[in-house]
Amino acid sequence: MAFYVYLLCSITSFGCALFLGRAYFRNRTRLLFWSSICFVGVALNNILLSVDFLLGPDYDLSMIRAWIILGGMVAMVYGLIWDTV
Repeated sequence: MAFYVYLLCSITSFGCALFLGRAYFRNRTRLLFWSSICFVGVALNNILLSVDFLLGPDYDLSMIRAWIILGGMVAMVYGLIWDTV
């Protein structure tokens, strides 16, 4: 059941990234760009989390997931700090 929940979360996050990317290409507001990058990271994290549930306890993808979500959050924080001034 958890596999399907995380898969739906990844689809939703990827959809948000697509909508934010479309809005960025229309308005050229840089904060939309950084937000879309963050949501791509969240979507990849959720995809890897669902794969981690599928593979079972023998495989641990937590370090890869941590680096991906860190990259997404760093992009968002960078956009919030430097592009809203």
